[in-house]
Amino acid sequence: QVQLVESGGGLVQAGGSLRLSCAASGRTFSSYAMGWFRQVPGKEREFVAGITRWNGNTYYADSAKGRFSISRDNAKNTVYLQMNSLKPEDTAVYYCAADDVVNMATTSNIYKYWGQGTQVTVSS
Repeated sequence: QVQLVESGGGLVQAGGSLRLSCAASGRTFSSYAMGWFRQVPGKEREFVAGITRWNGNTYYADSAKGRFSISRDNAKNTVYLQMNSLKPEDTAVYYCAADDVVNMATTSNIYKYWGQGTQVTVSS
């Protein structure tokens, strides 16, 4: 069992940056695949970025490539999402997710554990 708590969301102007953090409970954080997803009202939750357990390989949605960077600090039980060059279309609630079975996944229904979400609003 792991609990996830996101932070770092907020209001930013287009072109700005934010860094989201997701703090996890538990003693085996390195054994969890971690993902960031986002969701806007009326739409399905979509994959943004993921990082594998153990070796930390990273994966990105096309919309995030070149602008977002996911990383993990296993000593701090935390995964980060650095978001640069933000656009109004990045506005969403961002969720952190974890799973201890798969190495990494881009579909939300694979992940077992979810945080409560943090709002990111990008103004034009």
